[in-house]
Amino acid sequence: MPKRRNNPSLPGGRKVFSHGSSGRRLRLRNTLLGLSFILPNFIGFFIFVLIPVTVSLLLCFMEWDGFTAMKFAGLKNFAAIFGESVFRQSIGRTFTYAVSCVFFTTIASLGLATLLNRQFKSRNFFRSMLYFPNVASVVSIAVVWRLLFLRDFGPINEFLRFIGIANPPGWFSTTRYALPAVIIVSVWKGMGYYMIIYLAALQNIPRELYEAASIDGASGFQAFRRITVPLLSPATFFVVLMLTMSSFKSFDIIFALTEGGPGTATTLISNYIYNKAFIAFNYGHTSAAAMILFFIIALLTTVQFRLEKKLSYQ
Repeated sequence: MPKRRNNPSLPGGRKVFSHGSSGRRLRLRNTLLGLSFILPNFIGFFIFVLIPVTVSLLLCFMEWDGFTAMKFAGLKNFAAIFGESVFRQSIGRTFTYAVSCVFFTTIASLGLATLLNRQFKSRNFFRSMLYFPNVASVVSIAVVWRLLFLRDFGPINEFLRFIGIANPPGWFSTTRYALPAVIIVSVWKGMGYYMIIYLAALQNIPRELYEAASIDGASGFQAFRRITVPLLSPATFFVVLMLTMSSFKSFDIIFALTEGGPGTATTLISNYIYNKAFIAFNYGHTSAAAMILFFIIALLTTVQFRLEKKLSYQ
């Protein structure tokens, strides 16, 4: 008669019932529960991002106007758009616009956050007023700023005449000053949002550091340069990264203010893409320009992450 194998971990060879099947059911249940939470996001990403990007990538190599049959074009679309002076100039304007917006918005938002981080009366009111442009309608913002920048009766030019500038610029009506005017409006609109980010970061800096610096005889500027700026570097990286991506993709504020004009003075890559898609109905050129914009943003984002990683190890 064969011997009964005892469980060495338990006295008397008592039978131990395995909970493996119930454990597998629990893991499966938790997995399905987790998938149920993220599935709507994946479905939205698949429908509204992955499929359009894939189709756009295919259209880069096709000739199509939306009505006739598609024809394979190879790299002709890329050669064609680079052969257009409007597209080449739009790349330069896009970089000018993006660099200006990133620099001035970062400086303005940091300065405002530093001022509004102090204790004074009506501080919350000023915070709300400065954040308001970020939630206001782009169309209403464009209407107001076009009135402010009117050449003959606009308040800005009237002020310039008051301080002695007899012939102020025409702003949106001139090719020389249209892009600077758009940059001014873009900086004004975006600085409130990034000010809030800097405010949150400033409030996480321990006050003891400033007290110790004051005891050591450091001035306010020295404390700002030696304490505030280094400790705000993660927030600054985030602000610069988000500003870079949003500036290169900016379309709505420029379209509402100038529609890319006068002429092509404010035509960025995004405006060029719009004109090719909805005015010229050339979806091959549109997709090629969109892919170039995508790779520019991807390259800049990668460079920023590498620089941030390198600086963090120093």
